[in-house]
Amino acid sequence: MHEDGTVDDREELTRLRSLVVRGDGPGLVAALSEGPWPADSLHLIGEGLLAAVRSGADGSAELALECVNALRERRWDGDRELVEALEAALGNGPTPLLRPLPVDLEELSMILEGDPVQGGGRVDLATGQVWPQSALDYAEESGEAEDDDPDRWLWVECEGSRSAYQDMVGFIEGIDDPNLVDRLARAISGRGAFRRFKDTLFDRPDLMTQWHAFSGDRHRGRARSWLAAEGYTPTRPLR
Repeated sequence: MHEDGTVDDREELTRLRSLVVRGDGPGLVAALSEGPWPADSLHLIGEGLLAAVRSGADGSAELALECVNALRERRWDGDRELVEALEAALGNGPTPLLRPLPVDLEELSMILEGDPVQGGGRVDLATGQVWPQSALDYAEESGEAEDDDPDRWLWVECEGSRSAYQDMVGFIEGIDDPNLVDRLARAISGRGAFRRFKDTLFDRPDLMTQWHAFSGDRHRGRARSWLAAEGYTPTRPLR
């Protein structure tokens, strides 16, 4: 599983993430030019390169084309939408007819795929801020509820953890240690699967880092795909 460039260095993944969050286009270009890419972080990389291309960072266009090719080959949820955004920024395709929304995909994915008991949440279309239902309930109880104008909000229904469970199945299928595969397969059977899965990986920090990269990119991709179906495309969150 790990000869295809998957992340096996937590520090490298943290550095990459920091560059993307800060919007450091030149720094991202330099980091991605140093060696093999972390293949399980193409959405994180693509988001950073999208901003870098739009800001005109030297060398970003060539890397964005490389990212487009990798996304086309991989074809996970949300990859097509990211390809379209990158190609539009590069001038190689039409601009998607989607409204920009400065939303954090990780925050959005948490309410999209969280506990259905929590009841989803909503996104402020003016600011991109993600409000889980628990925060909305607290604001209402404390008398600090936000404006309920329906034109201001994008409502998010929780879709549950089925897709996240399939992420574990897919990750296990890529591991080349039969004994660990067997242990993980037994760990994800029944209630408490997510906790047991992580407990089983605890003694393998290399695989735990790869799991975080793999799972994070899957979540980002599904959140991007969901936004596109609602008519929006994510931009960098307002800071």
